[in-house]
Amino acid sequence: MNLQLKKIQHIGIPVTDLGRSIHFYEGLGFRNVMSSTFEHADGQGQVAMMQSGDIIIEIYQMPATVLTEIATRKDGHVDHLAFDVADIDTVFQLLQQNGYQILEEAPVFLPFWQNGCKYFNILGPDGERLEFNQIL
Repeated sequence: MNLQLKKIQHIGIPVTDLGRSIHFYEGLGFRNVMSSTFEHADGQGQVAMMQSGDIIIEIYQMPATVLTEIATRKDGHVDHLAFDVADIDTVFQLLQQNGYQILEEAPVFLPFWQNGCKYFNILGPDGERLEFNQIL
């Protein structure tokens, strides 16, 4: 079967406070290109599409009655998102200077690809890991 997939259209991430998450992703250079509400059996939810270049992240907040389930569930979450960057050291310094919670002390080298790569992760407002990666 050839579905002729072209690219990832967007990645959806459940959040517990949509406003806090919008602010967080704006700090990373994303902009809110669409906000809306949606109906759920337990009430109304909220969603925002955050875009940076060709990358779109859908962050959504379920109705209050469902938030506890989302905050405590052990499966169904994305482990991490990885972003290509041109200069890993500059990005590390910028995020460090702006107070983001970085999980590594410095960019980590891996012997992947032809010449290796360097990466590091930060934590988002709901514990989502965002990886920044430079293929060397």
